[in-house]
Amino acid sequence: MVDWIEANWIVAGAAVVLALLVIWWLFGRVKPAPTRREFDDVLSEGAAPAQRNTALIDAPPAAAIPAITPPPGVELMAGLGEVVAAAATSELTQVAASADDEADDLSKIKGVGPKLRAALTELGVTRYAQIAAWTDEDIKAIDARLGTFAGRATRDNWVEQCKFLANGDTAGYEAKFGKL
Repeated sequence: MVDWIEANWIVAGAAVVLALLVIWWLFGRVKPAPTRREFDDVLSEGAAPAQRNTALIDAPPAAAIPAITPPPGVELMAGLGEVVAAAATSELTQVAASADDEADDLSKIKGVGPKLRAALTELGVTRYAQIAAWTDEDIKAIDARLGTFAGRATRDNWVEQCKFLANGDTAGYEAKFGKL
């Protein structure tokens, strides 16, 4: 290698000079100082104090604003609403109590678990006889309201199961659908 440098000292010297020029060009240039933008706000040095929101400060207190009086007859309607609400609550309590007395255990139907039983009860279906009397249109209407459980009535054959259960035919039910 030393022999090559001695033989080609001009080329080696030019390569060293070229390398130094590249290094100077990359690192030795003077970069312009970044321009500093000055914002004119209340935090700037020598700025005026912040302006207060005088509209809120000078506004009258809420207690000084006169009360809005309701039009005549509103008290009568409010009383009527309370009467209707009390009557509806009373009726719902009576219906729920009578439904609990007459309700069948829908979980005996194959394919009906606690969530589906609750959904059926919410739809007003509490008796085997109700389901046994369903038509195809009734099943479509119920399926539309069962959400993720749609199609279970047809797939699990609820109508036929409930015909056995409504009549108290446990032996017929168990022969067709298995043990209760």
